[in-house]
Amino acid sequence: MGKKRVMVPAEDVDLSAVKYQHEAIQAPHLTGLKFKLFVKLLETPLVGPLIISHLKKENKIVELLQKTVIPEAPMYKPEYPPQEPEPGVVVVDEDGKPEDRVELAMNCLPPYNSASCWNEDLASPFRYWKIRDYAHAYRSQFVTPSMVAEKIISVIEELNKKDPPMPLLISFDAEEVRKQAAASTKRFEEGSPISILDGIFIAIKDDIDLYPHPSKGGTTWMHEVRPVEEDAVSVSRLRCCGVIFVGKANMHEFGMGTTGNNPNYGTTRNPHALDRYTGGSSSGPAAIVASGLCSAALGTDGGGSIRIPSSLCGVVGLKTTYGRTNIRGSLCDHGTVAIIGPIASSVEDVMLVYAAILGSNPADRISLNPSPPCLPNLSSCDGADALGSLRLGKYTAWFNDVQSTDVSDTCEDMLNLLSKTHGCEMVEIVIPEMQEMRTAHLLSIGSEFMQSLIPDIEDGKGVRLNYDSRTSVALFRSFSASDYIAAQCLRRRLMCHHMEIFKKVDVIVTPTTGMTAPKIPSGALSYGETNLQATGYLMRFVVAANLLGFPAISIPVGYDKQGLPIGLQLISRPWGEATLLRLASAVEELHAKPKKQPASFYDVLKTK
Repeated sequence: MGKKRVMVPAEDVDLSAVKYQHEAIQAPHLTGLKFKLFVKLLETPLVGPLIISHLKKENKIVELLQKTVIPEAPMYKPEYPPQEPEPGVVVVDEDGKPEDRVELAMNCLPPYNSASCWNEDLASPFRYWKIRDYAHAYRSQFVTPSMVAEKIISVIEELNKKDPPMPLLISFDAEEVRKQAAASTKRFEEGSPISILDGIFIAIKDDIDLYPHPSKGGTTWMHEVRPVEEDAVSVSRLRCCGVIFVGKANMHEFGMGTTGNNPNYGTTRNPHALDRYTGGSSSGPAAIVASGLCSAALGTDGGGSIRIPSSLCGVVGLKTTYGRTNIRGSLCDHGTVAIIGPIASSVEDVMLVYAAILGSNPADRISLNPSPPCLPNLSSCDGADALGSLRLGKYTAWFNDVQSTDVSDTCEDMLNLLSKTHGCEMVEIVIPEMQEMRTAHLLSIGSEFMQSLIPDIEDGKGVRLNYDSRTSVALFRSFSASDYIAAQCLRRRLMCHHMEIFKKVDVIVTPTTGMTAPKIPSGALSYGETNLQATGYLMRFVVAANLLGFPAISIPVGYDKQGLPIGLQLISRPWGEATLLRLASAVEELHAKPKKQPASFYDVLKTK
């Protein structure tokens, strides 16, 4: 018999003996024709399995899954112990009308100061227009939703004509946008807007249903086998609030990538540097918000897919607790790691959109027993006391494992500001078994990906996938049922570790990504790219929130020496969205340096 590694039970792990190990991924970096040839080899009988087997052994995947005895029972979806109520919050009725929840969220925000927002001083620093700015402009008749719609349509049509193409949207219907805007304009003329979100332009990621648009998931064929007959639940809730949907936002095919590369429709470019990636897989949603065209967007997050592009594009992205939002009507609606969440340019806008879409589906309400959804009361001085009592957990060795110290230093500076200004206590923590966590996440998301797609792949659609998706298929196909069960045993074990940590701290703090936006190789535009070293840096800090279902948020906190955005990530205990939003709002306020206007930015609100 070969040697077996026997893990002690999670509660018996000696944290003082834990040594952080840098993740060194062993895999080739390929683009262009070399990548195409590599995929052909992967799909060749005998040769392909040998390559995959070698890569799995080199990255210790076989050792972790097949040569390790894990004492914990499997946990097939997140399971949480009951949570204590959050302080200084307002409880939200998840069964009520979305527009009523949005009104409640509005009342939790500090008073709106129209004078400071509509200052015509040209020397004032760059800022994004917020949802309340649009609402004020509409109510004051400075501009109408129809006028804004025409500006947005003009920009999108211009971007679609560029060579090479770099569309923000995969599906776009100018007349449908005009129709929605006209209806909103009429409501404002009649003095009867539905909510603060009425007339607000929002993009929907291409794996979330937005009727009558097809949901392609970034592919060329998914709409052929899965017609869209109605809105996703989250989209329906936004529609009830008067939102104007601009269309389906670009994405990495099937969400199986961290860059946002998509040869099918053109790769979305980072608004801060057009030669760089946005991050993925919610590439279009983050870019369309960062470019100023939309106040917000909906994305999905199964492996950092909201937080990574939000960080790289300098906007805010919220990954909710698993089950907090209803994912019915999305391509990930049977998974256990993915959620639907908002991306916006500010924390308050994320909060308004989150209030509209929150609400568990009935099955999750039974199995997960969620705490009631809450919002932080940011208009009350009690919030300062709630901030001062927060304990922030930092695993320094992990925190500093970044490609450039610009990232860790900028995030560290913000944490020091939080401690100095609000009295937040910094607590050094240790998170054991990071390699096990990454492997368990890979198995979980990969198995769910294959389970949903295997009938179509067997039906011949697999050859119509991008080369990086085909690489993922080759890898995921190599895993067995016993590998999957081992990963779920690790999931329970890792949940034990993290729930112990959350007895000591309220929030775990990290950089969102271990690097800023990577450059787009020219050869990647036609055939895609495999760069697992970059993927390792981009996903370094995000997978715990997906595998274990915790809520997490990315907030911009500065720029590296090249002027590329850096994000700070906050991870809270289950159902702790209100704490995250409160702390994120404080971070946003402390980020005193003015935001840098993206190289590709469009002011669609000002008429002059």
